[in-house]
Amino acid sequence: MDNDSAIVALGALAQGTRLDAFRLLVRHEPDGLPAGEIAQLLDVPQNTMSSHLGALARAGLIRSERHSRKIIYRADLDRLKALTLFLVKDCCGGRAELCAPLIAELTPCC
Repeated sequence: MDNDSAIVALGALAQGTRLDAFRLLVRHEPDGLPAGEIAQLLDVPQNTMSSHLGALARAGLIRSERHSRKIIYRADLDRLKALTLFLVKDCCGGRAELCAPLIAELTPCC
């Protein structure tokens, strides 16, 4: 990941509804959720949610696929991993012992 890609991804997440939607989709991996259900769970009008999902998709953080009449959205975990690694790649100037608490916090979630 480069600076420009990271800025686009972080910019997409720098809005409350989009951040909530992305985190919701991460929790629902690997199955994903239909757009209408995302809107309902977050109590956001469907047309507004569509715009937010579009912003997340353009940033490469989510992807969608059509299943009959529904569009299922899923978090792109590879993109999340790339963004996370980009942010911590140079953590603590290469001093692994200083980064150990960060790694320890990330390990249980995975």
